[in-house]
Amino acid sequence: MGTLFAVSAVDFGGEFRGNLLQMVIDAGPMVQFVLLLLLVFSIVSWAIILMKYRVISRTEKENNQFLDAYMNASKLSDVLPESKRYPNSTIAEVFRAGYLELGKISRTPRASQGDLLDAPGIEMRGLDNVERALHRACGTETSKLESLLGFLATTGSACPFIGLFGTVWGIMNAFRGIGARGSATLAVVAPGISEALIATAFGLAAAIPAVVFYNYYLNRIRSISLEMDNFASEFLNIVERHYLQR
Repeated sequence: MGTLFAVSAVDFGGEFRGNLLQMVIDAGPMVQFVLLLLLVFSIVSWAIILMKYRVISRTEKENNQFLDAYMNASKLSDVLPESKRYPNSTIAEVFRAGYLELGKISRTPRASQGDLLDAPGIEMRGLDNVERALHRACGTETSKLESLLGFLATTGSACPFIGLFGTVWGIMNAFRGIGARGSATLAVVAPGISEALIATAFGLAAAIPAVVFYNYYLNRIRSISLEMDNFASEFLNIVERHYLQR
């Protein structure tokens, strides 16, 4: 325990070493542990940020490509093979869920999926099954996109406090050393406080990008979710117009 309070961050008898790396090296064990913890948070956060950027960008691109193919198709059975060309498209996944449910409730169970357009009418209760399948697919795809974003939120909310804890501990350590020396001049106090404040700076450096990208990705995911909901509504309208009225 004595080593935790060791006056390692400040060379009270010598000159102040303003180099950032040197200040980290000279910091006490507890402050170094806090800095290491913040570094882990920061590395994982940036890995999630880069991965989410790639996933969401691919999703948006393939959603647009699938919607183009969907709008140009004349039959739902023609859209199914097109949807399999876009594995990252959430809208294509919603379409497949609805289309497969449509196949299950068809009155011609032996008919192939390609013959669905030629199937006779579908009972009203079947429409509820299709609607549930579409909503379930929308929810599942949204959950996939939002996965790991919770870590960014945790980083954004927790890291400033972790850094503040390191700073408080470092200041306590510095004042303990000052008390041991019996001197409180600015030349003695300033180095210890500046080195303790590194933890707060590290905490903010980890938290700020996490908060910014969390909100940025959340807005993009909400836009994708809205597109999926709109597509699901349109799919239900098509089913109702072209199948239930037969």
